[in-house]
Amino acid sequence: MDVALVDWSRAQFALTAIYHWFFVPLTLGLSFIIAFMESMYIKTGNEEWKKITKFWMTLFGINFAIGVATGIILEFEFGTNWSNYSWFVGDIFGAPLAVEGILAFFLESTFIAVMFFGWNKVGKRFHLLSTWLVAIGANLSALWILVANAWMQYPAGMHFNPDTARNEMLNFWEVLFSPVAINKFLHTVQSGYVLAAVFVIGVSSWYLMKKREIMLAKRSILVASVFGLIMSVFLILTGDGSARLMAKHQPVKFAAMENLYEGQQHAPLVAIGFLKSDKESAEHKKQDFITKIEIPNFLSYMAFLDVNAYVPGIKDLIHGNPNQGIMSTDEKMVKGKMAITALRDYKEAKKNNDQAKADSALGILNANIGYFGYGHLNDVHDAIPPIKITFYSFRGMVGLGFWFIILFILALVFVYKNKIENKKWFYVLAIITIPLAYLATQLGWIVAEVGRQPWIIQDVMPTSAAVSKLQTGSVIITFILFAITFTILLIAEIKIMLTQIKKGTIERRAE
Repeated sequence: MDVALVDWSRAQFALTAIYHWFFVPLTLGLSFIIAFMESMYIKTGNEEWKKITKFWMTLFGINFAIGVATGIILEFEFGTNWSNYSWFVGDIFGAPLAVEGILAFFLESTFIAVMFFGWNKVGKRFHLLSTWLVAIGANLSALWILVANAWMQYPAGMHFNPDTARNEMLNFWEVLFSPVAINKFLHTVQSGYVLAAVFVIGVSSWYLMKKREIMLAKRSILVASVFGLIMSVFLILTGDGSARLMAKHQPVKFAAMENLYEGQQHAPLVAIGFLKSDKESAEHKKQDFITKIEIPNFLSYMAFLDVNAYVPGIKDLIHGNPNQGIMSTDEKMVKGKMAITALRDYKEAKKNNDQAKADSALGILNANIGYFGYGHLNDVHDAIPPIKITFYSFRGMVGLGFWFIILFILALVFVYKNKIENKKWFYVLAIITIPLAYLATQLGWIVAEVGRQPWIIQDVMPTSAAVSKLQTGSVIITFILFAITFTILLIAEIKIMLTQIKKGTIERRAE
């Protein structure tokens, strides 16, 4: 396989995913904040809440429209750039995406028209119901997409059909309700809720700095800080669950995330660490620390809820550790190649009507199918993901998450005690935190996706085997075109958003 083709195909998909994820989190969180604000309007009858709802609804609409466009392109790329993957597991991976299109998207798109244009055309309670259904629909869309992604991290509810050489779904509910799928959905949408809360606080702080829209800003900060603080607590809980699931189902990613080379009991968590700037060793990709601050025993507890637990390192997982019952990657590669050869022999025997040979080959295939993906690897060290980017991305994400909690607490205290005005230092911090919230969500995806390389489906299919047979030049051209197009869309959204924020509620007063 052409390495350049694989790299450029990965780069194009990463580009599309990164730009798409600029828009999605705000949609997920802002939709619920808007629904709550409108609920306050219906409950109190206070027109100020209606004005606040309409303002944030306008920003939601701008973001929603551009997010849909990038999402459609992202799904098309599975067929254009990753056709081998789509063919190999399309029966499974396509199911949740189909449900997303049929159920969630239609629910969302049907009621969004009522939400925006039905203020004076339908009853207040029906309009409120439409707003809540848009919020639910947006998050249901995320559910099905995240179920599909979680299946790539932890393939469940399937079996391999040797006659078609494809993976087929056995149990839809195992795919939907796998522990990884549930945790990924909750953790990801909660990160969107936190981002939306930061966005609302930041924009509202700008108004307070300019001494405009005082009532809108104070009430918005109150709602967003409570919402953001509650969601941050749940985000910590689901993040803790993610770590344990990763340690169980993706131990190499977990070891890379911690730069843990030598496995150990009572493993400490590196709270802060800096790695040497020299390149990874070609032999084992081992990284040495310049300096680090550790929390004793915490990694063992985080991974297995036991401070005495043994946490395997990269060396154990790649070169094996019989004392801990860990098979080496080299052994897995041998078994994987046996599975690939057995599949070839099975199909040849079936073609020649040699049932005895087909049964023998099928037995070998079934015995080694769990290592099928390893048969495509060329070197044991190919199973190690990029360590530095995974290590730093995780710490950046967690560090920013704790800063957001501090921001929410400060905002809530200031508003509750009516001391939010004339806090210029807080306004500046809140505004600066908006791009940091977007950075945190992107870092989370880097940990999830870069950390599981070389796999597009964990242990089943490496990225190098999933790519379409395209000309590398074609992928480069489309990469450049997408980069230009998405950048223009992002600039356009930011410009339109800033224009609407500067206008505030002036136009809504005239209604």
